[in-house]
Amino acid sequence: MKDHKKAYGLCPASMTIWNADQTYNKTGMEKYLTWLLDNGAQTISICGSTGENIAMNMEEQREIIAHVSSFLAGQVPLVCGTGRYDTLNTIKMSKFAQDHGADCVMVILPFYLNPHKKAVLQHFRDIRAALDIDIMVYNNPWFAGYELNTEEVKSLVDDGTIQCIKAAHGDPNRVHELKFACGDKLTVFYGHDYCAMEGLLCGADGWLSGFPAVLPKQCRALQDACFAGDVKAARAAQDNIQPYINYFFYDKVNGVPHWQEICKYTLQAQGLDYVGLPRKPLGELDEANKRKIEKILADMK
Repeated sequence: MKDHKKAYGLCPASMTIWNADQTYNKTGMEKYLTWLLDNGAQTISICGSTGENIAMNMEEQREIIAHVSSFLAGQVPLVCGTGRYDTLNTIKMSKFAQDHGADCVMVILPFYLNPHKKAVLQHFRDIRAALDIDIMVYNNPWFAGYELNTEEVKSLVDDGTIQCIKAAHGDPNRVHELKFACGDKLTVFYGHDYCAMEGLLCGADGWLSGFPAVLPKQCRALQDACFAGDVKAARAAQDNIQPYINYFFYDKVNGVPHWQEICKYTLQAQGLDYVGLPRKPLGELDEANKRKIEKILADMK
């Protein structure tokens, strides 16, 4: 295996910063990444769902991977989302990421056509044959339409195909089962937002999701308390972000506001006025929801 850093700890699923004309904003991205690191990020993930990878073409994705890797220059481990439906282009993007300094590639399960599990397992084994860095399975049933079960994940761990997983379902029991079955052979990231305390307390090696990308300081406090085994402090840290969780998931009318719009404005409300908007078809948050976020953040420690 190629010499590389191991992903661990608080890993923001970083947003992508766009200019007003929806082109990539390099200067804004550098400011944002610096803010994440200054506020507790231990690993950086880019070009995932929160980073709007679905809104990028391959040329843009390569530009972002090369730029971020060059800017970070090995300060912390870098995880690059490279998964596409087809194996050929997933390998091409993954090799590009490896060649430009990525420490790990995060590969979502082949989506849309929902291939059978035999084909999916071979998909990851083919990627392994082409790479010398860690592979993280992005086990996200909400975006892929299905997920690998613990036995299937363990088979990929045991034959050396994968080294990490983002358990994005949200159920902390996914973490418990994976760590029980695979132990230290598999780095497990809790990959959702509302039960991170439970996921971390039952053995996750880190937290990779959208909340660490917009509330890194508060999320790091929760993670650190869990890692220290301080349940009282973990409960306090969880309570600190619970109003934001309740708003984020439940305060909607006909699906409005979208979580991408919430995330971008959460950054703006903390002074990151350069982050802009998500790419269309999403856009700007309405004024009423902006005021709700500002009130939640004002009350948050």
